[in-house]
Formats: sequence, C-alpha cells, structure tokens
Amino acid sequence: MSAPELTHFRDGLPRMVDVTGKVATSREASAEAWVRLPPEARAALEAGTNPKGDPLIVARLAGLAGSKRTADLVTLCHPIPVTGADVQVTLEEAGVRVRATVRTTAPTGVEMEALTAVTVAALNVYDMLKAASKAIEITGVRLLSKSGGKSGDFVAPDQVPASS
Repeated sequence: MSAPELTHFRDGLPRMVDVTGKVATSREASAEAWVRLPPEARAALEAGTNPKGDPLIVARLAGLAGSKRTADLVTLCHPIPVTGADVQVTLEEAGVRVRATVRTTAPTGVEMEALTAVTVAALNVYDMLKAASKAIEITGVRLLSKSGGKSGDFVAPDQVPASS
C-alpha cells in the first residue's frame, strides 16, 4: 500500500492544487470557536461599558470580513466567491461562542472560510476586551459541518442528532 499523495506538495515543494477542471457546485461549511472569559473580562462585557464599543457586534463584522479574506491569510487557499456568510457571536455561560456558516458555488470548499471567520471574530473579542484581562483564551476552533464537494458531507460527531 502506497502513501497517499500530498495534494499541496509536488516534488517536495508547496503548490496550489489545480481546480481548473473541477465543476463549481454549491458548498457550505459551519465552524465554531469559544472565547473563555476570566471574571473581570466577563464583567466588563456584561456591564456594556467597554470604551472600544460592543465586542460582540465588532466580532460579528470582523468574522464576516474574515470569511472573505481567507485566501489572503491561508497561504495555499484558493480565493473563492463567498456567496453567503452568517456569523453569530453570543455570550453564554461558558464564554463567548462564535459560530459561522459560509456558502459558495465554486470548484473547492469553504471550510477554511468558516474556520477563518470564527477565528477572526474570536481575535476581535480578545482585542476588544484585553484591557479588562490578558487571560482571555481562544479555544475550541473546529469545523462543525460541511456539505458538497468530492469528499462529501461531514458532521462533527457531537453535532449529529440522536436517532429516534
């Protein structure tokens, strides 16, 4: 059994995968990230007195922008048309939860765009609240689901509904 071909390397050198011959299809991916807040950062967020503004609104806008700039940040990622994006940033008991769903019709998927959206949004929560605490943690960045493309659909195991 031979080793699988590395798609982003040829002859030991990095390359962008050629998707010229692939058919553009509808694709969607969802991702999440968590921002863990120490008590002082949570208090600053809940008080609504942050001098920089509302961290959750700023993070949402940043996540949307990040989804469209993924190819500028991820070296071998193809620039693709983001035809739809939704970023939700909510304060929950465990911290700030960031979820993004990104859609396209393209010859390659949008997993990286969804992951970039949640990561950029989480970084903006940190930036907006860092004056309250430097101990804020960004954690749990992961793909929740994807649909479309050659590799088929994926749903994170804990996202699959229980059988009836």
